[in-house]
Amino acid sequence: MITRMMILINKLVTKLCKLLKRNGSVYPGFIVYDVFRCRKVLEKIKYPKYVIAITGSSGKGSTTDLVYHILSDAGLKVVYNASGSNGILAATTLILNNCNLKGEFVGDVLLLEADERWLKTIFGKNKMTHLLVTNITRDQPARNGEPNIVFNDILSAVGNDTTLIINADDPLVNRMSYLFTNDKVTYGVDKTKDSYKDKTIEAVDYAYCPKCHTKLVYDYYHYGHIGNYKCTNCGYSRGKVMYEATDIDLKNKSIKINNKDIYINKDVLYAVYYTLAAYTLCSTLGIDEKVIINSINKHKDQNKRGKVRTLDGRSLTMLETKNENNLSYYQSIRYIRNQSGKKTVILGFDNVSRRYHFNDLSWLWDVEFELLNDKNIDKIFIIGRFRYDIMTRLAFTEIDKDKLVLVDDLNTLIKQVKEDSIGDIYTMVCFDMTANIIKLIEDDEHEKN
Repeated sequence: MITRMMILINKLVTKLCKLLKRNGSVYPGFIVYDVFRCRKVLEKIKYPKYVIAITGSSGKGSTTDLVYHILSDAGLKVVYNASGSNGILAATTLILNNCNLKGEFVGDVLLLEADERWLKTIFGKNKMTHLLVTNITRDQPARNGEPNIVFNDILSAVGNDTTLIINADDPLVNRMSYLFTNDKVTYGVDKTKDSYKDKTIEAVDYAYCPKCHTKLVYDYYHYGHIGNYKCTNCGYSRGKVMYEATDIDLKNKSIKINNKDIYINKDVLYAVYYTLAAYTLCSTLGIDEKVIINSINKHKDQNKRGKVRTLDGRSLTMLETKNENNLSYYQSIRYIRNQSGKKTVILGFDNVSRRYHFNDLSWLWDVEFELLNDKNIDKIFIIGRFRYDIMTRLAFTEIDKDKLVLVDDLNTLIKQVKEDSIGDIYTMVCFDMTANIIKLIEDDEHEKN
């Protein structure tokens, strides 16, 4: 009776949010979970055959989007959190909205991009049929502490019958391969021309063997602590993976997965990872290989992040970069550095986090901003509420100070970029600032028309 009532309330509040033109992805769940305090309502639901969670410090959103497209193209009715809201309140909203009043989930697949720390609360112990873990890195330190805390939270959500899809290139995630007797499927990326041998500052997230604590030896790094590693003491290693991306050609956006030609939608390594992860998961579900490949290739032009626009005839690439995650910044910076020609960078944010208000900025010192010391970068425009903190961090690099431009009034950004810089433009901003910049660009276009 209570479950039926909560489903009804959730649906009614969602409709009210839509009528008021409000974002209804979280608030209905807040009413059920926090106002009525029905904390166990998700345990009462009769779930579909496939209950899939995708989690990790980064890459889970793009992976989830691609998995959704593949499964939908395979003819399955998939329910997933397209909004990207991935905590308990959003999960409650989504799941209850897709149940009938008997508490039965309506759909073939429940697919959730799930926050690592909320995973065990959303699913309990025995609800997930499949769990894909993309990576675990230093992320939101004020909230998460260090990677092992996050890893242990993920472990606590794994049921006896949960099939694990593991990124074996991450030595921390790969621990799951020997901690559980569950069915396990591993994936990884072969050495690329951009892989490197010597560790860098961002490689210290996980440097020691999780079994015997001896320092790991790497054949190569992809980024951070992600790569091909082994322990010379106990033999723990990446090992041979079941699904491997090879022949990586980022320039032409092509790879091979188990010797099959695949096209990716962005010329960056993280696109290889989320494409490989989606391929692996869908293959594990028994989706026909041709359907998977055709779906990936069909949706190769759709990209959640890294969209390209134009500003005054100049290419403008929007790289949404996750705050409190030094590796997210590293990949964006590396992408910018690898582009040819003159470049302009826009950097900054108004909010450190959308979840809490600690405003911890210690993570800025983990980001290798030194890579922006590039002769082809003409100007770096620093925007947002924390622009002086970012400027202070950049002052400790060898970047020419004449290239750094503080933008005190965001409304003048477009004018300054157009008048005081040259080359292609790259915005390296977090989610909160993306919408602001898009609006400024659109306003500028309207003024010209």
